Amino acid sequence: MSGSVWLPPGSRPDTLPGIPRQRTPSWAQPDPVDELAVRLEDFIAAAVHPDEIAALLESDGLSDDQIRQRYGVKNSFALAETLYERVERRYPEPDGPVHDPWRIGLLGCLLRGVVFALPGLAYVLGAPLFTGPGDFGLPAGTVPLLAGALCGWTWNQGLAHRAYAWLGLGDRTAARRALLLGAPAGALLGSLVALAFAGGAARTVVTFAAGQSCYLAAATVLLVMGRERFLLAALAPMATGAVLSLIDPLPEAASLALLLGSLVAVAALALREVAPALKDEAGWTAGLVALLPFGAFGTAPAHLRPAGPRLTGSLPYALFGLGTGVLVLYAALGDVLAGEEHGAVAAPAAVALTLSMGPAEWLLYRFRSDSLAGLRSSGTARDFRRTTALTVVQCLAAYLAALLALSLAVSALWPHSPVPGGVRLAGLLLLGVVLWTGLLLQSFGAVTGATAVCCAAALAQTVLLASRTGDPHLAGAAVYGTAALVQAVLVCALLGRATAHR
Repeated sequence: MSGSVWLPPGSRPDTLPGIPRQRTPSWAQPDPVDELAVRLEDFIAAAVHPDEIAALLESDGLSDDQIRQRYGVKNSFALAETLYERVERRYPEPDGPVHDPWRIGLLGCLLRGVVFALPGLAYVLGAPLFTGPGDFGLPAGTVPLLAGALCGWTWNQGLAHRAYAWLGLGDRTAARRALLLGAPAGALLGSLVALAFAGGAARTVVTFAAGQSCYLAAATVLLVMGRERFLLAALAPMATGAVLSLIDPLPEAASLALLLGSLVAVAALALREVAPALKDEAGWTAGLVALLPFGAFGTAPAHLRPAGPRLTGSLPYALFGLGTGVLVLYAALGDVLAGEEHGAVAAPAAVALTLSMGPAEWLLYRFRSDSLAGLRSSGTARDFRRTTALTVVQCLAAYLAALLALSLAVSALWPHSPVPGGVRLAGLLLLGVVLWTGLLLQSFGAVTGATAVCCAAALAQTVLLASRTGDPHLAGAAVYGTAALVQAVLVCALLGRATAHR
């Protein structure tokens, strides 16, 4: 055991014979998939779907043959699924504050709500003009005014959508052209509708209805172009005069001067806003191109015409304005249609609904902001659906609280108006659910469903009132409740999907 090591002939004492290495068994070698998972761990942990990993593998130049030889799986998608399963999900938080495109100030939305409601004070100054026989138990001049208003709401809703569509495409000039041609057309159409429903109403009623149509058209231009403050400034003298006339009636000449002054100011501001479109070399032809989907006839081949929003895409928005307008008018006329002595055309319910559109708009933005945060914080589809449902409930409850507070406040300030309660208040809140959920669906592009529900509800209530079926308040509450339930189902079905929040 202690002897020297035998060496073969010719070898030197300082060298040892080569000892053959034993080969490591395949089961003891590191798993190449695990090695790849470690190398790509950060990317894999942040992936939301295996296809992201497959795209990365293919971008690295790994072919299916190489993947089969190195990793023993069929192709890149199979390897991506394996990697996705082996690495735990870890979504990194962004550096710094997260950009939220839906964050908006409350004051601006409240201002829009006030701007929506202020024109109603014009009826206080114009009351001496409303003479003639009443129709359907309504005060003189009501029918042509309501007909012109409904026509204006319908037309201007569609026109506003078309202008917003051009703004969304980054073409502010085309939006101005569409408003330049569409606003006067809407004013003319509303005036003609009011004239058609005038019956035995005095000429002053038709004139006031024509001014109403012109105001709706001009205000649409200013609101679409984001000039709410200009519109508020133009309405301020008229609104101040109307409030003073409630305390001490103004002379008729002063009332007319305030009405005409505000109308001229709003029209001048609207014209100033679309004036750059008048300087365009194409002139009115360019306005027709912006308003219609196919452009001027024969100007260019179809494949060379610039792509623009489809005209039919604005039709559901116009019908949505018609349906919701009819529902709001029935809420305003509910007491009159029920034959109650204290009924008034400009009912506190309509004023409260109009003012509530400011908080409603802000809550729509708040929902979009919170749903975006829910997308970042939710780890599964079920968590996201739960978060979205909770956000809808919170925003809807906040809107109904604002509507309730406004309704009670306006009723308390309205002369000879009782505090709403019971069925009347329930109907108002259910109508608020219909309006807010309809606007919510519309903001996500699901305007067709909201339009169908609102128009069907308006038609159903019209039939019930025309046939004098039951109490008008009970009929209205039943219609609003059914429409609210249907739209709530649509909201849950649509907004529970993450892809709807892109």
